[in-house]
Amino acid sequence: MGLILLAACGHHEEHEAHAHGRYPATTALSTDTAVQRDYVCQIHSAQHIELRALEEGYLQDILADEGQHVKEGQLLFRIQPVLYQAEVEKAEAEVEYAGIEYNNTKALADSNVVSPNELAMAKARLAKAKAKLGMAKAHLGFTEVRAPFDGIMGRLEVRKGSMVEEGDLLTELSDNSAMWVYFNVPEAEYLTYQKNALAGHGTKVKLLLADTELFDQTGEITAIESDFDNKTGNIAFRATFPNPQRLLRHGQTGNILMASALNNVLLVPQKATFEVLDHRYLFVIDADSVLHTRRIAVGPELQHLFVITDGLAKGERFLLEGLRKVKDGEKVGYDHVAPDSVMKHLGLYAE
Repeated sequence: MGLILLAACGHHEEHEAHAHGRYPATTALSTDTAVQRDYVCQIHSAQHIELRALEEGYLQDILADEGQHVKEGQLLFRIQPVLYQAEVEKAEAEVEYAGIEYNNTKALADSNVVSPNELAMAKARLAKAKAKLGMAKAHLGFTEVRAPFDGIMGRLEVRKGSMVEEGDLLTELSDNSAMWVYFNVPEAEYLTYQKNALAGHGTKVKLLLADTELFDQTGEITAIESDFDNKTGNIAFRATFPNPQRLLRHGQTGNILMASALNNVLLVPQKATFEVLDHRYLFVIDADSVLHTRRIAVGPELQHLFVITDGLAKGERFLLEGLRKVKDGEKVGYDHVAPDSVMKHLGLYAE
């Protein structure tokens, strides 16, 4: 009687499996690959400075417009130089007077009429007058604000005729020939980057612009900040991009795309997994064709694929589709599909 019951149960399980049909199953693909991570970034000019007034006075001329490309040494602003020109002329007169005094004293000293000390005093007065002239000329020069490098003029903060004080902001100047792009990287990904960098990989990055188009130049990681932010667990990276067409401007945003090499990892199709309370699971098939719910740890995410970091061994079979039609502990019929074939035809295995 017991044998009859067992046979009946076995026949019932087999009938149940066939009633549900046969399902495709596969194993994880073990391979080397690369994952592309993206990070929100801020784009800055390699040189971006404020231009400020060096002297006070009325702004006499504005010689370049907002957004204009200017050359190094080009005159941009002129503050009314009347007072400073007068100071230069006064200092020149004092130099001339001190020079005459020195020449007369030297002639007398050569004739032993005056002492060498008096000649030294006259020489010192001439040197002092020349120093005052040099300072007056410097102040006069400060009334002209010139571009310290080639760049693009920012917004004008003053208008012609304005009274400006020493230190007042006039405008900003950006050198956009090369751009510095800043983005924050979590600690775990920083460690991965450093390992790849030591192996000679992982320094090149791409830039996705706000219109979802890739920037046509490749960037390179040129600096990493010294400290992690304890509040976020991130560290700041800086990538440098050439900008020959001047498309990028200071203050833009975008996304940095950085590839990271992954060696000997297990890949499974995302559609073969399901989520319960923020955890991922697979239906693993044992040697008796019985399904077992298996929790897995998922690493980086690729297109249609997950990298499995824990919970699945190489060679273990799992259900590829039909996840909503089966349950834990159920016996199923399945057809094995080679993992490389699955990866090539993921779109065919739709539920």
